[in-house]
Amino acid sequence: MAISRVDILSRLRGQLEQGHFIVGAGAGTGLSAKCAEEGGVDMIIIYNSGRYRMAGRGSLAGLMPYGDANQIVVDMASEVLPIVKDTPVLAGVCGTDPFRLMDVYLQQLKDMGFSGVQNFPTVGLIDGVFRQNLEETGMGYHLEVEMIRKAHKLDLFTTPYVFNEEDAIQMAKAGADVLVAHVGLTTKGSIGAKTALTLDESANLVQRIYDAGKSVNPDIIVICHGGPISEPEDVDYVLGHTQGIAGFFGASSVERLPTEIAITEQVRNFKSLTNK
Repeated sequence: MAISRVDILSRLRGQLEQGHFIVGAGAGTGLSAKCAEEGGVDMIIIYNSGRYRMAGRGSLAGLMPYGDANQIVVDMASEVLPIVKDTPVLAGVCGTDPFRLMDVYLQQLKDMGFSGVQNFPTVGLIDGVFRQNLEETGMGYHLEVEMIRKAHKLDLFTTPYVFNEEDAIQMAKAGADVLVAHVGLTTKGSIGAKTALTLDESANLVQRIYDAGKSVNPDIIVICHGGPISEPEDVDYVLGHTQGIAGFFGASSVERLPTEIAITEQVRNFKSLTNK
């Protein structure tokens, strides 16, 4: 059952008042969502890259023409929504999708039991001439901002990815509840990125995003995600080099990396056994 935006914000602010850290998790399977909830996660987000990630493909598969991103989320809902008991589940929405009436689609997600949305797949991960051409031909980030604005009007909880100060300002003006400061594709593991910002560069960007978002809405919550911020110690480092960051959103960090380690080590442990 969907949890209201007011209730989610009340929960999160209650956590912060008690000195607790907010943690969001991406889930590509029902089992991932179930385990994240048992671990005490504050919110669960499902989107197409979660499915691709758990199929052994890189997260950027979600930005490629390998499937209908918005339909994949609807399909994943039947696996995740029934198994999550009391944690808000958010849908990753491709806001640039030209084949969706966005108002209708967002209402559909709300009726299905989603408590909120996030902008993924996102053109925010694309740069260079290709990004410029997307913006010039009507498939730019502004559509993701507009999607968040429409979701806010439907009283859905919104946690958009933002990549720089301007994104933060636009999303805060659109009514975003939580800004997820995205510093790039997650590193580490078998299918993690190799090219990324340093932790210090990431902390600097996260702080600039925080400052920009707060300049529009002093009550907005800002959490960090991506790049080299992939393990608890990385998050701890960023927290020590920023001010005001309220939490962390982990997708690969919560789902893919632990799975890679656990399965690999378990098989090795079995293989180390010898006949008695």
